[in-house]
Amino acid sequence: MIWDDLDARLDRVPGTVSAYVGRLDAPPTWTRQAGATHYAASTMKVAVLLALHRAAEAGELDLDAPVTVANEFDSALPGAPRFCCARHYDNDEAVWERLGDTAPLRWLAHRMIVRSSNLATNIVIGRVGLPAVARAWALAGARHSVTGRGIEDFAARDAGITNLVTATDLAALLAGLAAGARRPGPLASPAGCAAMLDVLLAQEHREDLAAGLPAGTRIAHKNGWVRGVRHGSGVVFPDDAPPYVIAVCTTTDLADGGPSGEEVEDDACRLIADVSATVWAARHDLAD
Repeated sequence: MIWDDLDARLDRVPGTVSAYVGRLDAPPTWTRQAGATHYAASTMKVAVLLALHRAAEAGELDLDAPVTVANEFDSALPGAPRFCCARHYDNDEAVWERLGDTAPLRWLAHRMIVRSSNLATNIVIGRVGLPAVARAWALAGARHSVTGRGIEDFAARDAGITNLVTATDLAALLAGLAAGARRPGPLASPAGCAAMLDVLLAQEHREDLAAGLPAGTRIAHKNGWVRGVRHGSGVVFPDDAPPYVIAVCTTTDLADGGPSGEEVEDDACRLIADVSATVWAARHDLAD
């Protein structure tokens, strides 16, 4: 059977490989250690995106109002000094080029997702607050995912404050956005969910989940990587089958994501692409 064969292949991978695959409104077709927690890397940025849009819908923020692009942030550790992002560790020079100037929150949120900008992420977190991000996770039904700090908040990290995700929680968040774009749901208005999906569909880092799909296949997704960690989660929209959600989290020696933070196509990317291709081949047979 296809899922048994896939499990057998992944059993040979050193480390932890978690996965969740299923239709948007149905029980999962296949899971593998889907409740295991992994360091979140940049996948937590989807919850930040949701928190921002919820704040905008509540009238607390204006997505098109300019905000200052500054590189200094409050630590999640009480009493710790403010911290900064390292330019060489980011993936988006466009945000850094606006340092000292202003940019709309909508644009910063877009760069946070499509280029995985760390600087943009911390600016957005500074505007919405970590409690709002926690609320976004809770509304999605996440049980074990935590966004405890901003990116490169080393004082908080060293104190044990961290960011965690599970494959199940990432799948719930992405599926919730896709379902919410079609009908009212708990996350945001249909228009808000559709706007967030459009951002996720514009993702430019396509070396993992998207690499396992035929060219031109629509996938609203977010990935994340640091050394030893590579994740991909998203909703795939086939032309010939209902959409499905897929989340693959890997904590293995296969992920190179080096100290510069630069995107690389490593063995972990190829592993996730292989899982994605296998699921694509079974897209007509997923449980309804």
